[in-house]
Amino acid sequence: MNQEQIKTLIDALAASELAELEFSENGSTLRLVKQAALAARAPRRAGVAGRQARVPAAERVAPQPAQAQAPVSTECLAPLYGVVHLQPTPDEPPFVQAGQAIRAGQILCVIEAMKVFNEVRAERDATVQAVLVRSGQEVEAGQPLFRFDAE
Repeated sequence: MNQEQIKTLIDALAASELAELEFSENGSTLRLVKQAALAARAPRRAGVAGRQARVPAAERVAPQPAQAQAPVSTECLAPLYGVVHLQPTPDEPPFVQAGQAIRAGQILCVIEAMKVFNEVRAERDATVQAVLVRSGQEVEAGQPLFRFDAE
């Protein structure tokens, strides 16, 4: 599997309505999961030992039941494992800062994985409450990157 194949698979997943994609070749397996699907399944993964559970599509998109204490903020989760970059170059200001109002589609950070730079964009308008990572830090898929005020 080469970088061009991986990029093609990432683009194919992004352009589709699929929540996840798994590709195997020559004993290597690449599994891609969209951020929304990862967040929806996160509570369910705690009870799975050894391998991922296969969750029917209808259950993946089902809304989670409201908890007793409704959160007053939301988080942006890392869509994949890699090194987070909070600014375009070391000499430039960060993409976003705590207290800043952001718009849907605005770049929040970039995650570098296998020499590919993946933009992480805001899903909706909000205000950045906190930046939870530092530039150059390795992050896991599903790890919180930013906390936003609920609007």
